[in-house]
Amino acid sequence: MNRDQKAAVVDEIADQIKGADAIFAVDYRGISVPQVAELRAKLRDADASFRVVKNSLSERAADKAGAEQLKEMLQGPTALMLVRGDAALAAKALSDTARVLHILEFKGGLLNGKVLSAEDVRSIARLPSREILQAQLVATIAAPLTGLVRGLNGLIGGLAIALQQIAEQGLVTGTAPAAVEAEPEAAPAEPEVAAAEPEAVADPEPAAATSENDTEQDAASDAESDA
Repeated sequence: MNRDQKAAVVDEIADQIKGADAIFAVDYRGISVPQVAELRAKLRDADASFRVVKNSLSERAADKAGAEQLKEMLQGPTALMLVRGDAALAAKALSDTARVLHILEFKGGLLNGKVLSAEDVRSIARLPSREILQAQLVATIAAPLTGLVRGLNGLIGGLAIALQQIAEQGLVTGTAPAAVEAEPEAAPAEPEVAAAEPEAVADPEPAAATSENDTEQDAASDAESDA
């Protein structure tokens, strides 16, 4: 590999380091080319790549990408796993391969710029995948929302029934019989009071009538006397 080719590899790895959400450093001693190909196929689901290059080139790429912390892990044969997708899924694929083949040892890594130890990477490998975590989160959020929706549906249903009953009674259109009959019930009280007044006034009338009769009788008597 000449100088230009090395420079191109450094630039390529530096760009991958910059674009990666997680980077795992692994001791790759003992792994064969077919096994590397099989591992890379598993890593596609996590949007991750497995790069085996000389430490000198990886160090230059780390410097260029501003990931100097990664250089401390580049001791002995070291491969870099560059993850742009699900870090847990990528770490799990690597951990499963290491367990089956009895090779590949974690050295550490970076996650969103934070330095990881080898134990940190193994802990990430034991986490559920992002899809499983998202499903669990959705289920947790949806549980109270489902109860809320049911409660609201019940309230809306009860309100609809109440409105229907009001409409049937004519309270919505203003034709309710109870509202029309309420006014005539209070009306009879007034005639009773009015009827009482004439009784008090009626007493003088007979007296007046009596006076008129007396006057007529007196006039008749006077006429007889004159005769």
